This record gives sequence, structure tokens and C-alpha cells, in this order.
Amino acid sequence: MLPEKVDVLVIGAGPAGTVAASIVNQAGYKVKIVEKQQFPRFVIGESLLPRCMEALEEARFLDAVKARGYQRKNGAKFEKNGKICNYFFDDQFTEGWGWTWQVPRADFDHTLAKTVESQGVSVAYETGVTGIVFHPDGTSTTTITDKDGNTSEIFARFIIDGSGYGRVIPKLFGMERPSNLPPRKAVFTHIADKNRSMDDEPDRITIIVHDKAVWIWVIPFSSGITSVGFVADAGFFDQFSGSSEEVMRALIASQPYIATRMKDADFVFEPKTLQSWSATTDKFYGDGFVLTGNVTEFLDPVFSSGVTLATVSSQIAGKLVVKKLKGEAVDWDEEYMKIMQQGVDTFRSYVMAWYEGTLDTIFFADDQDPDIKRKICSVLAGYVWDTDNPYVKDHATALKKLAKTIHLRDSISYINNGFKDPEPS
Repeated sequence: MLPEKVDVLVIGAGPAGTVAASIVNQAGYKVKIVEKQQFPRFVIGESLLPRCMEALEEARFLDAVKARGYQRKNGAKFEKNGKICNYFFDDQFTEGWGWTWQVPRADFDHTLAKTVESQGVSVAYETGVTGIVFHPDGTSTTTITDKDGNTSEIFARFIIDGSGYGRVIPKLFGMERPSNLPPRKAVFTHIADKNRSMDDEPDRITIIVHDKAVWIWVIPFSSGITSVGFVADAGFFDQFSGSSEEVMRALIASQPYIATRMKDADFVFEPKTLQSWSATTDKFYGDGFVLTGNVTEFLDPVFSSGVTLATVSSQIAGKLVVKKLKGEAVDWDEEYMKIMQQGVDTFRSYVMAWYEGTLDTIFFADDQDPDIKRKICSVLAGYVWDTDNPYVKDHATALKKLAKTIHLRDSISYINNGFKDPEPS
């Protein structure tokens, strides 16, 4: 049997794959998506960031997503021992979207996939990639296997790998590299949130500092269901034993606010575990292919960066692939790798600052500077490519300098009031 011929083969039907497929398809090229799973399927990454709205808009997905009636997300709330720090996206430094959604990913991803199919893109579900041969001219022949074990081939002028945790091309060609982030573990479920009205929600994600380097996400959906997850070093969970439900209920009971709000609540599904998720690769592209989304690097769920990096990388990659197919020169280092590395590195600095306690100092400081808060808010909204923002441009040093300034200010205040100079937290 002769291989099926397409202009672009996209691996993965999640947000990364569908955004890229839509952009290439809009340019008039033949696109096919192969997806290993059947949709809808569960995945985490349920709290979007405003920057991804621009990618969804360019992919012409917004109308379909709006029709689903998802929970509008206007910001992020951080809580520690009853102290609250709110960030509202409509009060950010960078010009852009001031809101987004909180979404059950099974439904959200299925909506994007159905929409891209309605645009004329073929999607083959329950179909895995078992081999890829790249030819000298950059074209490729990919071997795929469907759910019945039938194999076939696809000849493509270019491949976009948006396979997420599957990381198809990095695994096939030995490109995976360990992340510099420590391995962590999450235990999570969806809960029938009957006591949601006890707090000023559900218009944003809540992140609760539970203990040092231990935090909880609370993501309300428009359905009345709330996603709740505990994230920590794997050793933290060793103190809890029993079934997955017993462990989750013990975790809930260990934090006063969550214990009150979620007391005796019903779980929508048996709690799940995800761990050692951080991964990277040394190059985001090669002759005949580009990597997008979590295939490039997945950091950590704390700032909900996953879908934003997925959609923005695919938005950029899709347009560059169109440029290449038109016969125009593409500088993948400058036009893709450098740009995406900027975004990944910025988010990485914030993730590391979160676990080191630097952001704890900043978020829960008294008398916060409104201008600085607006600039940090832009990062939390996903605008990690705005280098006019010093908290993006100088992400590796700006947060530490700010935290030191806060410590110094607090020390002077303590001394002026006749107290002993406190130890930095």
C-alpha cells in the first residue's frame, strides 16, 4: 500500500497539536493529526492563562470554546495561614487579555479537536506512531498503528510533534534530557464542591501554601465541580497510607480551610497520582520537524504554564511551518528556539522562586508596590515574552532582588520599632 501523502503530519490532538494544525490548514495545506488516545480523555492542566487566548483566537477556536460555558477566570489567589494575595489579570502591566477560562480538560481538548476537524483537518484517534524515517530533503515517512494493530505509512513534507507527555520524537531519537527541577508528586481529584459559596470564588484559581514546598490547587469549574490537588516532594506523602481515597481524604483533613470546605464531599473519580513530570530536550526542532508544547519542556503545574506554552509554541511553529512550505527561509534558532526558551526560562525562574520561598516573601509582603505587582501579574497571566517588563527581562535576578529589599525593609521596620532584627524567612 502506498503511503498517505500530506503536507504536514501533526502528532497529538491536544491544544498544541490542534492549534498548529488549524494555523497550517488555514494557509491551504493538507494536514493530518494522529492521536494515540480516544477523546474525550482526562488530563490535568485545567487552569488556562490569558496569553493562550491569543493562540486560541488565531486558531479560530474561541467561538467553540465560549459555547461550552466554561468558568471565567479573572486572576489567581494565593493563601497562606489566612493571609491572601490576589492578582487580577485586568490589572497587569502587559497589554493583552484580562481573563481566560478554567476548563475540564477532557471536554476542552475534545472541543478543540472537534473544531479543527470541522475546519477540514483529518484526525485519526487511537493511532500511535511506531517509527519515523526522515529523508535527506527533510520529508519523512511515518509508520502508524491503529487500535486493531493495522499499520500504515504517512509521507509528510513536515512533522509537528505536539504529543505532550508522549514526547514521541524525543523518545524515538534519544533527545530527552533530565530537567534541572527536582522530581515532585501530585495527588488530585475532582470534588462536588457544595461549599463553594463560603469563599469569594469561583472566578479564579486558588493556590494554598500548606507547608514548606507543599501547596494545594483549587480550580472551580462552572459545573459545580472543583479540581483539588496536593503537590509536594514525593516523601511528603509517605506519612499517609491506605487507598487512594483514604490518602486524599487525609490530605484534605490536614489543611484547615480545605478540611472545612471539602468535608464529606463526594469525589467525582478515584484520586489520581502524577509524579516526576519535569522533562526537557536539548533542541526544539530538526530537519523536517518541530517540537511544541510539553514535548519541548514541561516544568510544573504551580503557575499553570503548560497549556500556555503548548498553544503559544504551536501558534509560532505553525506559522513558521507555513513559511517553510512556501519556500521561504526560516531561522529556527532565532524565530523559534530562542523565543520559546525565553518563555520556558521565565516560567522556570518563577517555579524555582516559588519552591525556594522567594515568591512566598513577595506574595505575602505588607504594603506591596502596585507597579511591581502589576508586572508580576503579567507573568502570572502568561505574558512571559514581554521583555519591556523587567520581571520578564531580568527574571533570573529580579525576584531575588525584590525579596531581599522586602527583607531589608522589614528588618529596618523591626529595628525602628525596638524589636530584634528578624531572621530572613
